[in-house]
Amino acid sequence: MNIQDIHNLFLQCSSLSIDTRKIEKNSMFFAIKGENFDANTFAKEALDLGALFVVIDNESYFIDDRTILVKNSLETLQELARFHRSYLALPIVALTGSNGKTTTKELINVVLSKKFKTKATIGNLNNHIGVPLTLLSFTKETEIGIVEMGANHQKEIEFLCQIALPDFGYITNFGKAHLEGFGGVEGVIAGKSEMYQYLSANGKTVFVNLEDPIQIEKSKGIQSFTFGVKNPKADLNIEEITANPFVAINYNNFQIESHLIGLYNANNINAAVAIGKYFEVEENDIKKAIEDYIPANNRSQMMQKGSNEIILDAYNANPSSMAVAITNFLQLDKKNKIMILGDMFELGDESLYEHKVIVDSLSNQTQALCFLIGKSFFANQVSNENIQFFETFDSFSEYLKTHNFDYNTILIKGSRGMALERTLEYIS
Repeated sequence: MNIQDIHNLFLQCSSLSIDTRKIEKNSMFFAIKGENFDANTFAKEALDLGALFVVIDNESYFIDDRTILVKNSLETLQELARFHRSYLALPIVALTGSNGKTTTKELINVVLSKKFKTKATIGNLNNHIGVPLTLLSFTKETEIGIVEMGANHQKEIEFLCQIALPDFGYITNFGKAHLEGFGGVEGVIAGKSEMYQYLSANGKTVFVNLEDPIQIEKSKGIQSFTFGVKNPKADLNIEEITANPFVAINYNNFQIESHLIGLYNANNINAAVAIGKYFEVEENDIKKAIEDYIPANNRSQMMQKGSNEIILDAYNANPSSMAVAITNFLQLDKKNKIMILGDMFELGDESLYEHKVIVDSLSNQTQALCFLIGKSFFANQVSNENIQFFETFDSFSEYLKTHNFDYNTILIKGSRGMALERTLEYIS
């Protein structure tokens, strides 16, 4: 059975799933092997739960004519996604970057949805499995697709572009994220720039932030739409940005006041405005879309717990995002500031050094009391009355049981594996 035949069967289905716990009636189930399981063993269960077809790559689990046997289920999923994307022939905006991908994706989506029927990556389904699943969720009714691409090593963005075939691309930034997989900052730049190489080779369009010299350099010669701050040469010139604590921007005497915290979110907003302008979304619709957007999922959420005002930014962290979050927090016009920061993961040989850089920067400030949690921070202990170190979250939670926080402004930030949102359970 070739990919077109499989696609014809896919079009008969209500949806596609790789998880029998999420099977919908008349869906197509792909048996994707994991590190610790063989999903082929769930093929019969998927059919029993209502799947119309199952795709397997182990003939031992062939059931009947509802079973599609392929050489490799994952590769078939990726091939099917590319075929479906070409079949729909809709414009696709792709984005990647070290920080801010998901927030920017969501902002682009809410802006473009004011004029078009859009579909975007759900959550952070942005890898070699998530991107195909995103593409296969698009339908004939979808007018613009928005695809987030994540990567932790070189050639991954190149591979994802070959599946998604984007018409437009945006790179949020080039930061110190996934240094272990990329082999250092230069590797990050090379890996993310694979999107530029694809767009250039295929005569597509890139959105460029003129505040970022790397973006300017790497996007040379590519058809572009630009934005910048106090830059009359930009296609979108942002005249003013403020953040106290929520970001507001002004352009063409048009003001947008967001619910996003921190100057580091300004570029995410600016990109969404620029892309909205490119696609000729009405100014008032752009404004309403961004002003109505409320961050969630532990990303720059402002919340109140008892007498405490909390900035919860515990979805992820790397040296770049941690540094800007700290800088922004210290600039806030607030009293009784506390920072609760967790280890940054996937830094490889640079881990201890990058944590030391953060510790050194905190040692020179007196505006906030700092609690640093995790083995890498703990390995960089210093004697400083404004900093306390905890090797594990459990040891920090024991501290919280006997110490109350009242009338503070608190920043909570760390890598996903630290799950620092657990701190909220101990703050009343």
